[in-house]
Amino acid sequence: MSRLLVINADDLGLTPGVCHAVRRAHSDGVVTSTSVLAVGTAFEQAATTVREAGDLALGAHLAIVGEDRPLLSAREVPTLVDREGRFPLSYRTVVTRGAAGRIDADDVAREFRAQLERVRGIGVPVTHLDTHQHTHLWPAVAAVVVDLAREAGIPCVRLPGSRRRGPLGAGVRLLAGRLRRRLDRAALVTTDAYAGLDEAGHLDGERFAVALQQLTDGGAATAEVNTHPGEAGESDLARFGWGYRWGDELAMLTSPSTRTLVERQGWRLGTFADVAAAG
Repeated sequence: MSRLLVINADDLGLTPGVCHAVRRAHSDGVVTSTSVLAVGTAFEQAATTVREAGDLALGAHLAIVGEDRPLLSAREVPTLVDREGRFPLSYRTVVTRGAAGRIDADDVAREFRAQLERVRGIGVPVTHLDTHQHTHLWPAVAAVVVDLAREAGIPCVRLPGSRRRGPLGAGVRLLAGRLRRRLDRAALVTTDAYAGLDEAGHLDGERFAVALQQLTDGGAATAEVNTHPGEAGESDLARFGWGYRWGDELAMLTSPSTRTLVERQGWRLGTFADVAAAG
């Protein structure tokens, strides 16, 4: 019996080129699902992309980090922004502030609720929630995301993971275990396995093959591969200092050999709606 694989493209709405790339990765490739960044500068283009794609499943990519501003004002979410009203650039700041008790969960809830409302306004059912830079691994943010999913009737939440050695990988695994238990208590669904955090921005054909083999060997019935397609050389991406090789991920996602590999290893492509139905 085949197993279910969700290949999700993050950051839809980040730039026009990312919107084009996600559309291609779906129409010409193996992407079945996308997560829309409500604070992205190309959000309206993202909304059009989803509406016109037909069967591209939609998730909300909730953000309290990154180069873009929040939807709400600094007065409404003071613990989430700097003096200029901007989010911190990195999840590391969220962890540091959270550990010091300097992030108000009510601020997170207000901003996330506003972002989800904007995504739902696209007019396509939202199948899952996840977060920019996986900040919902942090327990205080996780609690907000879980409550929001239940409140909105959204059945699935991403469960990130890591195989990386060292403190970062160990920390992700510890927090992911706590998040899974939280999701179980809330009767929310996630995939049995996941790949994409360790490979973020560098998921070319070779790395995808390794990640998929690990998922296959692990015996999971459902899995997500989290990807970041973009257009190589797009000028709008220059402001992101992440070192991502966006074009390599797009090339992998649209390569016929990728689909062949997925099928050969006994996976069928699907969405988080399928995960919820299976769960």
